[in-house]
Amino acid sequence: MSKAGPEVATAVAAGAAAALLHEHGHLRIKHCRHGLFIYNMLDRYVGRSLDRYGEISESEIALFDQLLRPGSVSFDAGANIGAHTVWLAKKVGATGRVVTFEPQRVSHQMLCANLALNGCENVYALWAAAGKTGGSARVPRLDYRAENNFGGIPLAPANSTDDTSEGVPAMRIDDVHVPRCDFIKIDVEGMEQEVVAGAERTIRTYRPMLYVENDRRERAEALVGALREMDYRLFWHLPRLFNADNFFGESENVFGRIVSVNMLCVPSERPIKTALREVQDADWRKG
Repeated sequence: MSKAGPEVATAVAAGAAAALLHEHGHLRIKHCRHGLFIYNMLDRYVGRSLDRYGEISESEIALFDQLLRPGSVSFDAGANIGAHTVWLAKKVGATGRVVTFEPQRVSHQMLCANLALNGCENVYALWAAAGKTGGSARVPRLDYRAENNFGGIPLAPANSTDDTSEGVPAMRIDDVHVPRCDFIKIDVEGMEQEVVAGAERTIRTYRPMLYVENDRRERAEALVGALREMDYRLFWHLPRLFNADNFFGESENVFGRIVSVNMLCVPSERPIKTALREVQDADWRKG
């Protein structure tokens, strides 16, 4: 139940309803904070947040806004349906470039739809899994008409069958030729270290800022070690999913105290002033 009074709650509901442009089964298109988005209403986090709040992880975008400028070249590994990609494309502008990787075929379809809806011609959207090597990978077969956290699905085991998974190309970031690299966002459900390994030449050559998810306790220490070996300083960024100042003005927090666990990774030679807590221990709860 919303904590706002009935008049405010009615206005919020009317605003969210007015944003709805199209609905077809489990899919909706709404006018959200950063543009037009098609999303799956049954998606537990990304779709639900766009539907209810008109945005997702706005605190992350606020951080990115301090790191990027027009003309920047960025990678978005694990782009999902493009909720961040569209913003990145608009931020870097016509003189910039964004390269995305998204291995889920249906999510990639929606990513491309959202790029088209928002006129993001400076994005190169790859249907591929970013990783340590090229070749192929396996993606679980999902029922997109049943509730799930579609953005939280890891790759399937390499030996999985066609009944449970489907093949997808795999690529290294290093395989993509870019004139420069200013920023890499990596959100790949436990495969972050592999993506970093596959981007080693790009990272060592261009020394971009990195924004890397690190929420798998069993993989955290190795990931931290790999980034430090590349001479990066690491800072925890732990934004809550709910933003009280959300686009639709909705006061009810359906996500509670859930946070995203990420690291801002800064080349050690680059001076930075930040209030973020520097990583001491690989477990974000400790340091």
